[in-house]
Amino acid sequence: MRASCLCGDVVWEGSGPGELVHHCHCGICRKISGTAFTTMGGVPASSFRFVRGGDGIRRFRSSPGSERCFCGRCGSTVPGEAFGDTVFVPFGNVEGDPGGRPVAHIFVASKAPWYELPDDGLPRFDAYPPGYADPELFPAEPRGGSDGRVGGSCLCGAIAYELEKPVDAWHNCHCSRCRRGRGGAHASNLFLDARRFRLLRGGDAIDSFKVPEAERFTQSFCRTCGGKAPRINVQAGYAAVPAGSLDDDPGARPERHIYVASKAPWFEIADRLPQFSAFIDS
Repeated sequence: MRASCLCGDVVWEGSGPGELVHHCHCGICRKISGTAFTTMGGVPASSFRFVRGGDGIRRFRSSPGSERCFCGRCGSTVPGEAFGDTVFVPFGNVEGDPGGRPVAHIFVASKAPWYELPDDGLPRFDAYPPGYADPELFPAEPRGGSDGRVGGSCLCGAIAYELEKPVDAWHNCHCSRCRRGRGGAHASNLFLDARRFRLLRGGDAIDSFKVPEAERFTQSFCRTCGGKAPRINVQAGYAAVPAGSLDDDPGARPERHIYVASKAPWFEIADRLPQFSAFIDS
């Protein structure tokens, strides 16, 4: 198994197809990835190594005994410390088909209010599966938004914003760049007129990485915690908001899957949203 971050600075590898592959819906994973859930799989710690870029990794202590790691240049989630004999790696960064497949949804008691679990036949657990230590759950209190506005923030709270309804569009994007940047099966981004978006604090905490060969693809993230952050396209006049950063229910829901021709081979789309092979097919 070989994988890399969005910019390619950090590359790692390990053996096996990935064990105990799972979708995690906890609030920490949502903030880090900017989407509804992350997908992680385990590889033996004895086989895992960083091929390059280990010195460019930033770390944020998200809970007692746990760190979230990300590339300091592009903000992509990267593996952290081993849990016993296993290193859990974000599956969205893996090249090709590792062979492993998701076996469960975990922390579904903490799932985003705007996300409906699909009927995919996988077992569901409110927190960890039986046999694992009880975690310290991520607090769910809103950090942004007031007077009926929808608030959002990064994981550490340095960045906070609010937006006014309605949401103009909401895509789940399966392109390889989104998967690598978010570390999961797809990105989930909502879009609205920039005049209805307001950054409350933390503008100086936001780092951005634009893929050089891409016309528009830019990932914004908090330089302290790696949480995905909104981005304003000044020229086009819209705000792009990673849905996992929301603290409140925006009322709207994801509308479609795009770039499904590029989706991860280990992920099956089980909901009934319209699917488009690229952006929005005419």
